[in-house]
Amino acid sequence: MAPAAATSSHPRRWAILALVLAAECMDLLDGTIVNVAAPTIHADLHAGPAALQWIIGGYALTFAVGLITGARLGDIYGRKRMFVLGASGFVLASLACACAVSPSMLIGCRLAQGCAAAIMIPQGLGIVHSVFAADEQGKAFAVFGPVIGLSAVLGPIVGGALVDANAFGTGWRLVFLVNLPLGLLAAVGAARIMPESRAPGRGQLDILGMVLVAATMGLLVYPLIQGREAGWPAWTYAMIAGSVLAFALLVAWSRRVQRQGREPLVQASVFGHRAYAAGLASIVVFFAGMAGTLLVLTLFLQFGERYSAIHAGLTLAPFAVGSAAGATLAAAVLAPRFGRTVLQGAAVVLAAGVYWLHHVIAVHGLHSSSQSLLAPQLLLGAGIGMLISTLFDFILASVTDREIGSASGVLNAAQQLAGALGVAIMGTVFFTALSHSGYVSAMSRCLLVELGTTPLLLALTSLLPKHAREDDAVTVEPSGELRPPARALASEPA
Repeated sequence: MAPAAATSSHPRRWAILALVLAAECMDLLDGTIVNVAAPTIHADLHAGPAALQWIIGGYALTFAVGLITGARLGDIYGRKRMFVLGASGFVLASLACACAVSPSMLIGCRLAQGCAAAIMIPQGLGIVHSVFAADEQGKAFAVFGPVIGLSAVLGPIVGGALVDANAFGTGWRLVFLVNLPLGLLAAVGAARIMPESRAPGRGQLDILGMVLVAATMGLLVYPLIQGREAGWPAWTYAMIAGSVLAFALLVAWSRRVQRQGREPLVQASVFGHRAYAAGLASIVVFFAGMAGTLLVLTLFLQFGERYSAIHAGLTLAPFAVGSAAGATLAAAVLAPRFGRTVLQGAAVVLAAGVYWLHHVIAVHGLHSSSQSLLAPQLLLGAGIGMLISTLFDFILASVTDREIGSASGVLNAAQQLAGALGVAIMGTVFFTALSHSGYVSAMSRCLLVELGTTPLLLALTSLLPKHAREDDAVTVEPSGELRPPARALASEPA
């Protein structure tokens, strides 16, 4: 259910927004910061390839599984209450991660971290809606993009610096301890100044829907991570087939609950919008490819090239610059004029960056310098920024007011699930090739897999309308200035 906008702004709204952003930053940092710590964790805890994939991807999996449920819990029991509970749980889980003495313990704590994030993060949208009046919400959400984008791309750099700092002999454990001050600030600050808000009508939690969501995601990701070590027995394929069945049951159950006049965990009607379904599929393909590629590139730099953690993090910095430039260019100039064409152009730019990166590694091998990787990463980052900033607008513009809450929850869950899938699939490809052919071949094979997603992205984005909204085309004034388009919130199902 979409949160209702406030009729007047809360006097401490900007401080409340800062608390929400602190939680978002903490989550996004944890989604990427662990990548550069993986070699140190491998050496210290003797974690094998599958364990590393679980340590990195398990967080995204439980986050994705619990995200839609977390949003409904906020609607029913109060967003402030769930935010404080999630932030407190995140702090405790982070402390437990830092104290882990075995791979299995660290995996369990990372799964708990993802669950806490799933309770905390989805409350942000409703909280911002409840404390900012409608005429100020644009300013509030304008802050989200730069802060969240910067947090996501700075993760590897911050992680590398913390691992190399090795303060008080903490090593990799500092990447989890850094969450404590941010998490405590978010929890204590929210308890003191954040007003309580709930969805009108509230309703009850859809327990069976929650179970089916968890089954759909768990049955898909688990065999992809464990399959390689197990030798791909029949149960791995049975579980993957079971995930498809669980998803079909989820859609059927959600439609039944909705026909009965109750609130389902997922509103099945969102999948009836062709633009939403195509956009969601594009998100899964894109984020799975990117999450997996960033992981294996980090492993290649640290295991293969023998870069230190901070050296690897700084080597990946051009992604941040390219992404920021691409997102700004697309949002401010290209998308209002060219709409869907920007998405397809972004897919081509992204593919060009991947191909260039593949060429550099093929030529230089294990002597690829940070300088030789800079330009292809800038190009790849530009494609990423252009695609993300435009695609999210297309997806959320395709649903109605009544569906926006469910659509947002499914979108965020799909993004996290895609990250877990990318880690599982690319990790499997990388470690399988590594055992036979070495680091250069393993990295090259992963980049070719990522390159292979381009035709699929082009096909999926071609199903989107020409513009995110029917009145999205800009008007050119006589003076030559662009007049922004009027923004309608929803479109009818395809």
